Parts: sequence; structure tokens; C-alpha cells
Amino acid sequence: MGDRRGKIMEQVECVVIGAGVVGLATARALALTGHEVLLLEKEADFGTGISSRNSEVIHAGIYYPAGSLKADLCVRGRDMLYAYCREHHVPHQRIGKLIVCGQDQDAAQLDLILEKARANNVHDLERLSPDDVVALEPALGARAALLSPSTGIVDSHALMFSLLADFENAGGTFVKHAEVQRGEATGGGTLLHISSGDEADTIELHSQWVINATGLGAQALASRFDAMPGAAIPKAYYAQGNYFAYSGKVPFGRLIYPLPEPGGLGVHLTLDLAGSARFGPDVVWCETPDFVVRAERRALFAAAIKRYWPGVVEDRLQPAFAGVRPKIVPRGGGEQDFIIAGPSEHGARGQIHMFGIESPGLTSSLAIADYVSALLERTA
Repeated sequence: MGDRRGKIMEQVECVVIGAGVVGLATARALALTGHEVLLLEKEADFGTGISSRNSEVIHAGIYYPAGSLKADLCVRGRDMLYAYCREHHVPHQRIGKLIVCGQDQDAAQLDLILEKARANNVHDLERLSPDDVVALEPALGARAALLSPSTGIVDSHALMFSLLADFENAGGTFVKHAEVQRGEATGGGTLLHISSGDEADTIELHSQWVINATGLGAQALASRFDAMPGAAIPKAYYAQGNYFAYSGKVPFGRLIYPLPEPGGLGVHLTLDLAGSARFGPDVVWCETPDFVVRAERRALFAAAIKRYWPGVVEDRLQPAFAGVRPKIVPRGGGEQDFIIAGPSEHGARGQIHMFGIESPGLTSSLAIADYVSALLERTA
């Protein structure tokens, strides 16, 4: 980006802002289709935000409303992600999961989940009786369960590293410590004002296309683009999710999920590729993004886990990390879908903004990238 002395004016065809998993996948897709792409990240490296603070689960596409972007892009993204991991030797495992109904819960909720999954073209779920559950996972205490063989886990950092390598091999350029301060509409695109933390080191960069993939910061960034109507920017809400690691082995070979709760999928058990266990996330609504793990929530975690694993030992639950979901609906506001908005939705020429890219954003990342690439081609 020039010699970076003083204020510099440069031009590039496409700028992707935000180097989380969705931004990386999008930049890669655009570069592989022959576009000149610059990927900007305000932090010191890629994937340091919410892309590094999640369950690392490859979701099957079960829970989302039929016809929604979440449902479509999760199912497509799941298959794309498994294929990508195999071809690029990204560590992953199709480990499977059980969605369990606790002894004090209504097993009919599993039938509703099964119907929703089928509506989303997820046809490999299997309804399990209590005896079936015990045969698969003897330590569980459940009235019934659904088996999802298509659910898996992935090394998210290795995935992002691979996406970045593909992007750069395709001719893309990744720039760290590059924060977009504002964007001004021009006749042929957007003039970006970019800083690197040094007031004397400011860049003016003109781009035909700008893709906002900044996750938690998407609304704040969009509001700094003069052509972006305020009415087209959804209000931002935040739901923190705490994770607790479990010291010692757990007696499970699959991921274990309870019935979903408002705002999330419930405090579930995930296993990493080394076999270590963690539980989470819960749902704690907050006014601003908060990454402080709430250690005092351990007793609540233990109570939630005991509904499906009576043998959990509370003292073995240790605070691990917290993530934050970028919500665009408030507490009690109903189902949330992804928003991937181009000029036909908001009227800002040459801009694509992504809002509310929470779970299953990791699973959907390659499909989201293709969706953005196709949107750009249709609009160009």
C-alpha cells in the first residue's frame, strides 16, 4: 500500500474489511475468480475476534427457519467445508452429535427439531429411544435424543490460516493494523480513509467494491459510510456466551447438545480434536461486547449440564473464554437470520454489508463467500 509516508491515494478493485473466517473466505473467493482484492484487518493478525471464540463446530443445518439464509448457507457451507478440509488437510472430524431431551423435558420438542431439519434438507437425523441413547452414550441421562451424524468439529485457526494462504496465493494482499475510519461515495465506488494507529500515517484508498465483514463492528462501520442509509443498518445487540473447560476426561465420544434456548443452542458439550472437553456457551445479554468470562456462572452451568449428564462434577468446570454473538434482534425478538445486503437493498453503490453473522457463520463461511461473490457479479 505505497510507502505509507503521510497521506497517500491509491486504487484497488475490491476491499474486504475484517479478517475473521467470513472475511477471509470472502476475500479468497473474490481473488480466486480473478478480482484484485485487498483484505484489511485493524488488529495485529487475522481471526483474533469472535472467529477465535466459538465452539469450532461444523453444524449440520438443523435449527434454522426453512428458506432462511442461515438454513441454506449452513447446509451448503457444511458440505463445502468438509470438502475443503479434506482437500487442504485442515484438521477436522465428523464426530456426530446428540441433541438430548432431559428427564424433566418434553420429548415432543425433538420432533419439532426433526421437522425443521427435514424442511432444511437435512435428512440424516435419527430419533433415538432411551435405550438407544444409553447404547451410544451410557453416561447420559435423557428421555430421548436425535443423532446428527453430519455434525463435526474443525480447527478454526488452521482453517483461517489455510484460507489466508489460498487468498495470497491467488494474488490477494492482506494488511494488518489497517482500520477504516470512514467511507465517502464517489462516482465509481468508495473512498476509504484508513489509519494504522499513527495520525501522520493516513491512507486514502479508492475501491470499486467494499465488503464489510467486520462481525461485531459491522453496524458501526456501516454508519461511517456517507452513502449508507441509516434505515438500512439494523440495530446491534450483543449476547455474550461463556465457556467452561472440564478438567479430566468426559465419558462421551460425541458432541452433546441440550434442547435449544432463546438466543442460543444451550450449554452444550464440545470436544476439540485432542479430546479435551468444554461446555458452553450460555446466553448473557449485554449492552456492549464483553469478553470477560463470568466465573460465578459455574453453578448455573453445572445445573444445566446435570439435566443431561448427572455425573458432572462442578468443581472440574474451569473458566475458559467468552465469545459474543452479533445479534440484530433483541432478547425475545424471535429468530435471527443473516443479512447480506448489496446496493439493491440499501442503495449504496459498490458496497456489500454483512450483519448478524453469528452461528452458523463458521460452518457457512465458504457458502457466504460464494453468495457475496455472486452478488457482486450480478451487480457489477
